[in-house]
Amino acid sequence: MREDITITREIAPLPVRGPEAHKGDVGRILVIGGCYNESVGMIGAPALAANAALRSGAGLVQVMTPGTLRAPVATLAPCATTRTLPETAAEILASARDFQADVIAIGPGLGDSISAHTIVEVVQGFGGGMVLDADALNLLATLPPFDIPLPHRVVLTPHPGEAKRLLTARNIDQPTDHTPTARRAAACALNQSYGCVIVLKGHGTVVTNGDRLYTNETGNAGMATAGTGDVLTGVVAALIGQHMAPFEAAILGVYLHGLAGDYAAEELGLWSLTASDLLEFLPEAFSEHDMSRTE
Repeated sequence: MREDITITREIAPLPVRGPEAHKGDVGRILVIGGCYNESVGMIGAPALAANAALRSGAGLVQVMTPGTLRAPVATLAPCATTRTLPETAAEILASARDFQADVIAIGPGLGDSISAHTIVEVVQGFGGGMVLDADALNLLATLPPFDIPLPHRVVLTPHPGEAKRLLTARNIDQPTDHTPTARRAAACALNQSYGCVIVLKGHGTVVTNGDRLYTNETGNAGMATAGTGDVLTGVVAALIGQHMAPFEAAILGVYLHGLAGDYAAEELGLWSLTASDLLEFLPEAFSEHDMSRTE
């Protein structure tokens, strides 16, 4: 970890929404995810990300998913639209332009629905904000080094296992264990290797852009359950879509995501908390943060 990195505790206020705002002004989010094959089906993940983006203020959300999943995803995320996931990056980028996407979030439940090379081509061909999570990260970790144009616009959200795979792909032997020192060093190593904003998830989630580093203090062990990372992807993508800088959006998203988890745990207990419960408590988290900033 760089010795000159600035440790920050600053959490940005919520995005400002004018009285005349309409849905096209507050973020068009494209979520790419979902898979269904002989081994596994992952339908809920992209729907969770889409619903989280909408709960976090996004005006329009579209889920790009394999054609066989469009109906069930639409049922799980009724306020989002759906589109069949093409095979090529050129077609994905054309669809993103057609939707006028401000932000693309790739990875929730993606499986092997598209190739690692296709993800790279989308990252390199899209000029807006991006959030890469889950299987998008696992696929990228199978590739030799590649360039990411304007990497500060891209947020990577690995858990420790995904972080380890991403570092190994760049021939970096850096522990990603649970000690705070190791986690901060791993997040910084990822930033130095990929250039992106890094959100290293887990107890005390670490967010860094290489110059500043934030360690989150909200959240609890009840959030150690499938789907909570998909919710985080949607929250961060929505905040970027509302014109927040990716680093500030990542910090605020992590904080609000954990705060929603804390409210959910108070109401439901640690053992019974599920990812979908976070969606129900995001409004309370947003309201609490808004009130605390205005007092």
